[in-house]
Amino acid sequence: MHAGNAQHRTILIFTNNVYTHILALHSLFRWLVLPGMLFAIFRAWRGWLGNRPFSRHDNAVRFITATIAHIQLILGLCLYFISPLISYFLHEYKDAVHQRQVRFFGMEHSLMMLIGIVIITIGSAVAKRKTTDQQKFKAMAIWYTIGLLVILLNIPWPFSPLVSRPYFRLLF
Repeated sequence: MHAGNAQHRTILIFTNNVYTHILALHSLFRWLVLPGMLFAIFRAWRGWLGNRPFSRHDNAVRFITATIAHIQLILGLCLYFISPLISYFLHEYKDAVHQRQVRFFGMEHSLMMLIGIVIITIGSAVAKRKTTDQQKFKAMAIWYTIGLLVILLNIPWPFSPLVSRPYFRLLF
């Protein structure tokens, strides 16, 4: 019995340690996603409205931006499956759904971020398959802008009246 408790405690400590590190990484990684999205959107709108050629660099920006967003999604999914907050939300749904912060992370944040990344993914795929430079830029500009707006509205900013978290989450 005692060995089982020690093993269970070791697993909890390991899971909590992994959770803390992934949470910090997820928090910091948004600072790659957001500037990347802004840069891609700027290039897309400038290319579309300025009637510019869609260069290899523009294609790389399209691809890298979507890839960074996908990595952030993977980090978020890892958190979803090991978070004590989400575990509470899933196991105590009837009570948890009435608690603003728990509901936000258990349902709203996760669902809307998934939708935002899906929108970006669609935009990347559509832009990749378009035949003219203007169509590529237009697809990127519209889809990436909508995806970024969904993401921005569902980040728990420190100034949010709904649910707030710090700009940077540190490991200590």
